[in-house]
Amino acid sequence: MSQSIDLAQVNALDHAGFAHAFGSVFEHFPQAAEGAWAQRPFASVDALHNAMMNVVRTLDARGQRDFLNLHPLLSGANIRAGTMTADSNAEQKSAGLDAMSDQQESTLDRLNAAYLERHGFPFIICVRHYTREGIFASLERRLHRSTEQEQDEALAQIAAITRGRLNARLSA
Repeated sequence: MSQSIDLAQVNALDHAGFAHAFGSVFEHFPQAAEGAWAQRPFASVDALHNAMMNVVRTLDARGQRDFLNLHPLLSGANIRAGTMTADSNAEQKSAGLDAMSDQQESTLDRLNAAYLERHGFPFIICVRHYTREGIFASLERRLHRSTEQEQDEALAQIAAITRGRLNARLSA
């Protein structure tokens, strides 16, 4: 969606219009928007975002794991290949992941693989809130935590990611 709309317009959208406007806020998971639509009218952007997050939070354990696995690996190669959504591509570029040295890319690939093997889903972080160095440090630190902690952290990071995406789609 290239044009911003305000909350009154959001509340007036029919199901198809709402799904079109917000279906891409969550990575490859338009169900968040589709499920939140029934909660209209939204009193605030927070209420809208919470309704979308609640769709994810109410998934069973397998559904949440499947949802987490919809997210791309942090990767300079993915940026160059254009295999990610426009939002993910822009976000990863904003953290400088498109300008890593060969050694940094190799380290990131190794850490991503170790994280995925340990936890069963990709490392997820709101890259807009970190420097490239901060992302690497967080990945190294979080790699050794429990999978339950990481699933909770991944959902918290997704909340931050999607709130930024939602804000970008709405006017003040």
